[in-house]
Amino acid sequence: MTVLIDPPNWPGPRGLMWSHLVSDSSLDELHTFAVLLGVPRRAFDRDHYDVPETVHAHAVSLGAQAVSSRELLGRLIAGGLRRRKIR
Repeated sequence: MTVLIDPPNWPGPRGLMWSHLVSDSSLDELHTFAVLLGVPRRAFDRDHYDVPETVHAHAVSLGAQAVSSRELLGRLIAGGLRRRKIR
């Protein structure tokens, strides 16, 4: 089981860049890690948390594995946890 975080490459609110935080095996693991990191549940979007650049280093220090956005998405899909938007 691994929690993954990609680089803060996504522009978002408050002029910050944002990352995605995911688990490659369990949403329960992801939610538990988010609580430990201090990320509110409202930051959860289908299969990931959106987290500001200000928490990236802290997430890594708590055990999240820093990976590229491409690797994060590939491992999310491979773990069967990818949830696409319904249009």
